[in-house]
Amino acid sequence: MKKQSKTDWARIDAMTDEDIDYADIPELGDDLFEQATFVPAKQLVTIRLDADVVAWLKRNGRGYQTRTNKILRTVMESQEKSAKKRASVTR
Repeated sequence: MKKQSKTDWARIDAMTDEDIDYADIPELGDDLFEQATFVPAKQLVTIRLDADVVAWLKRNGRGYQTRTNKILRTVMESQEKSAKKRASVTR
């Protein structure tokens, strides 16, 4: 059962851009975009994991898929660093 929204959506829909108060929102400068980092696109996949692994991932509540991605990314980046080190040593 979804919670009922307390937002007055009819009033929001009727607002124009001029009705919106941006006073408490700082302007976005070029430096923000210069410091921005690239986030790879997500890809929907189906994967079979052992039940105890899934239970462990879910033990901390919501966000287990994000945690799974972070774990895999950490391992991937670690292996890539190791491979680069090995490649530089063999040259």
